[in-house]
Amino acid sequence: MTPWPTKKLKEICKENIKSPFKVENASNSGEYPFFTSGENVLTHDDYLVDGENIFLSTGGYANVKYYNGKASYSTDTWSLRVKNNLTKYVFYQILVRLKYIDEVLFRGSGLRHLQKKEFLTLEIPLPPLHIQQKIVKILDTIQSAIDIQEKIIEKTKELKKSLMNLLFHYGIKALSIKLLTSYRVGELESEELKKLGLKLKKTEIGEIPEHWEVVKLGDERLFEIKLGGTPKTGEPKYWNGRIYWITPNDLSKLTSPFIRSTERTITEEGLRAGSNILPAGSIILSTRAPIGYVGIVETDMAFNQGCKGIVIKNKNILNIFVYYYLNKKSLNLHELGTGSTFRELSTEDLKKFKLPLPPLPEQQEIAEILQTIDQKIEIEKRKKELYEELFKTLLNKIMSQEIDVDLLDY
Repeated sequence: MTPWPTKKLKEICKENIKSPFKVENASNSGEYPFFTSGENVLTHDDYLVDGENIFLSTGGYANVKYYNGKASYSTDTWSLRVKNNLTKYVFYQILVRLKYIDEVLFRGSGLRHLQKKEFLTLEIPLPPLHIQQKIVKILDTIQSAIDIQEKIIEKTKELKKSLMNLLFHYGIKALSIKLLTSYRVGELESEELKKLGLKLKKTEIGEIPEHWEVVKLGDERLFEIKLGGTPKTGEPKYWNGRIYWITPNDLSKLTSPFIRSTERTITEEGLRAGSNILPAGSIILSTRAPIGYVGIVETDMAFNQGCKGIVIKNKNILNIFVYYYLNKKSLNLHELGTGSTFRELSTEDLKKFKLPLPPLPEQQEIAEILQTIDQKIEIEKRKKELYEELFKTLLNKIMSQEIDVDLLDY
């Protein structure tokens, strides 16, 4: 396979005008996309460029985006247009070099900045136009599949949120009443609810089905709150033991309700020096930096002072039901936190937290529905990850000519 001819970026790219707009000038209600040095794309009322353009961050870390149409960008964003070649192809050539650009071409003693002159000396291979078009079509197809997966995930998350609102307000019976799906939760009047066979009662946590109870996490007949602790992190004899040790950071990375393992472990000596054991099946909640992440431990685990454990003492309370309710109310839990340096949810405030308690069979039904939705989300996430891996592999192999594009039937 004949190597493609190469050209420096400065031979095929031309700088667009420098932006007069700072990030804080973004209206977020404007008509045009507003590109910044970060991942997020905001909006602006005015546009600076039209057509196909490439947008690169100039400070912090390497980031590149492509857009076709009227757009704006911030002062810390560099915009380029491409001459005599496919803009999208050049974008992909920059994308495949992003790690190199970040590690080598971003420099500075404080905030790192892109060395523009060096960037423009980068040489990229330029195959014939029909090959560029074929490459772009292949990569765009996979990127489109990734975007579709992302939309499926977001729609499924919206469905889960709607179901949680419905189930924790009206109970399981609400799902059999099709009329409710056309209303926002809480919109129906009491008389209409009675006609539908739904009997609600007013409580301190809002209206819930008449046969449900309201309980507090501080009810010692039902729950026990356990505190975490951290032995000295610089003491080797306390770490790398046989017991998993959880932090709020571990909880923030959960992709399912259940915690099976953690990156760090603690020794028996470490336990005696300041941590606590949470029995398998208990709920763990982050109560500091940040508040509101929740999970269920599948085995006995230790945990740090940024978390609190909730041991369920009553066989008629299902841990997965409590998990989903706490998950739904994570924002409320965050608002209960106090502190000037960082917010923390105290044990006393956690004990005051109230939750609804349906009969056990209804808890099980609600939890099963929400677990099914979670499983669907995980399946779609895995599909997205596979497409992302395929995109990354093809991007590298095509651009390095390890794959002969001419041989691909596309």
